[in-house]
Amino acid sequence: MIDMLVRLYDLPDSTQLYAEVAAQGVTLRRARAFEKQTVTSFAREHFSEKWASEVEVALSRQPVACFIATRERRILGFACYDTTQRGFFGPTGVLEETRGLGLGKALLMKSLEALRELGHAYGIIGGVGPAEFYAKACGAIEIPGSDPGTYVDLLP
Repeated sequence: MIDMLVRLYDLPDSTQLYAEVAAQGVTLRRARAFEKQTVTSFAREHFSEKWASEVEVALSRQPVACFIATRERRILGFACYDTTQRGFFGPTGVLEETRGLGLGKALLMKSLEALRELGHAYGIIGGVGPAEFYAKACGAIEIPGSDPGTYVDLLP
């Protein structure tokens, strides 16, 4: 799967998106260190062991490099950055029953904004599945020759 490049200095304004998500009773925030096991378990249960490992890395960063979407004290989705490699976005996942609410895009934008705040001009979305989503959401473009990129010699 190919990697995509995002111009962090040219991100769209997400104010309206965040307001729409909040109007649905969803809170977007950084995960907290003491929530490490909860967020890691969520990633493991709903996505994969490898993603759970990356969540652990994100929660060890300062500032924490993992955003979560919650409603009524329940995790609906997460997004990490600076885990696989510095400057990379991902992994990210949203519960299937909450897809279509804008949570994935909102978590993406929170993470990309955080990368920009760290001083990055560009971000990389690694091993992209839904390329059309990222192109539309944040203007990401494919990086030629980036498959498999950093994802070589993967252990089972």
